[in-house]
Amino acid sequence: MIAFSHSHWNRSLIWFVRRVAVILAGVLAATAQQTDQLQQQLQELKQQYDATTRDLEQRIAALEQQIENQKEAREKTREGTVSGVELAAQETQKAVLGQSDQVGAKFQGKLASEPTYDLLREADTKIAKLHEQLGTFEFHGYFRSGYGLNSVGGEQVAFQSPGAGAKYRLGNEAETYAELIFVNNWLNPEHNSDQMWIKTETMIEANTTNAGNYANFAGGTGNDQFRFREAFVQIGNVLEGQPSAKFWAGERYYRRQHIDIDDFYPLDMSGYGAGVEDISLRIGKLAVAFLSGARPDIVTQNGNLAKSNIDVRFYDLKGPAGLWAAWFDFANSKGGTTTTGTAIPTTNGYAVGLRHQRLEWHGGYHALSIQYGTGPASNFSTSIDDPTSFINSTARFLVTEQVLVQPNDRFAIMPIFIYQRTKDGNPQHDWNQWVSFGARPEVFFTKYLSLAFEGGFDHTHSRGQYDGWLRKFTIAPQIGAGNKFFSRPVLRAFLTYASWSDGLRGFVGGVPFQNRTSGLSYGVQAETWW
Repeated sequence: MIAFSHSHWNRSLIWFVRRVAVILAGVLAATAQQTDQLQQQLQELKQQYDATTRDLEQRIAALEQQIENQKEAREKTREGTVSGVELAAQETQKAVLGQSDQVGAKFQGKLASEPTYDLLREADTKIAKLHEQLGTFEFHGYFRSGYGLNSVGGEQVAFQSPGAGAKYRLGNEAETYAELIFVNNWLNPEHNSDQMWIKTETMIEANTTNAGNYANFAGGTGNDQFRFREAFVQIGNVLEGQPSAKFWAGERYYRRQHIDIDDFYPLDMSGYGAGVEDISLRIGKLAVAFLSGARPDIVTQNGNLAKSNIDVRFYDLKGPAGLWAAWFDFANSKGGTTTTGTAIPTTNGYAVGLRHQRLEWHGGYHALSIQYGTGPASNFSTSIDDPTSFINSTARFLVTEQVLVQPNDRFAIMPIFIYQRTKDGNPQHDWNQWVSFGARPEVFFTKYLSLAFEGGFDHTHSRGQYDGWLRKFTIAPQIGAGNKFFSRPVLRAFLTYASWSDGLRGFVGGVPFQNRTSGLSYGVQAETWW
């Protein structure tokens, strides 16, 4: 009885163990199957996440490439500025990547493609609008600003010879000056040749005496001055046979000629009027303009005294040793009797000029101009000199030469020469004369560090008034944006020394040096254009 029971118990135990093993195997199999399913789901999630990330990266890369292509095609990027398109690209990249960072959190088994597409489409629209605005608007300008002292202890003064039309600039500018130019392209900003384009340009000029950051002095002495120097519309590609011709009207700087190191304008017909320029003649180009100016302080029975000019220019004429240009101006001023009874004669005059230039010459350029004018055209400007009974006999002869040479990245030099003779028309008076020559060499130690020198000599003569010479020398260490002569912006410190002959005593250096024949000034300055 006992043996039977023991055998039966053994068989029951074996049966129980087998059943438990079967159950455990089933449980483990089910668990393994669920694990495999979870692993598969996880892998699918990873694959979908990777696909989404790649898709976003491709869209971002495509957008960035599109922006870069549009920027390069539109214009050369202005140095030192960040364009609105680049800012849009940065903002778009941040927005898209911000959405991508949340894909894993929001995934939950399905691809979040629609919100991402909407975001990119919105970004495309914003970029297109920003590009359109950027393509239509331009901002250009120039300014110089700084502060200096004279060796006596007062504010910096400039050294300029009487009768000279300009002064050597480096370390010799005692003001803050700025020109802010706003341009808007209304049609065809790219100036494509298959359609007309229209743009407007305005300019505000500001001039301060560096006397105070907020200039509000009694009587207005030393206060800031602001002028509206440009406001004109220009239209191009109007005539099918002359796609390069540009029509304009308003107030503008008109085709000025400039010598940089002494800030002299041999020809400056800026003013009010209208004209057309860049008419192709095959051998060169033609510009014709009507330009005027007036004197509100001189009133006759005809109104404010005015002068009208017909300005004709031939330029970009290819000839021996470079490009040639010719200029003709006819000026007329209607006379009358002023309110004080002074009779002002009606005057006519003309001016002619010849210019030769080589725009690529030893790393720089060369320009020579010769001009002669009579009567109201003798000042080579739209402005009106004080009228006299001898105005029809006034005359001016001017020769200028400027050269820029930069043979390498370590050295550059700009020498200039000016010879001018003027006559006020009075037969009792002799010719006035101004002779000037000087140079500004620059030595570049690195791409950004340089040392500039400037030496200039002026001799002026006016019988019975003054006769003498002025020489000026400046040394200026500089930090600039590059190692070219015209690399800007630039920061400079300067030390300027000037001396002059007894014949100019009292005419040079203002109050601090009125009884002296030499002077010294020093200071700092920033200068740039864009």
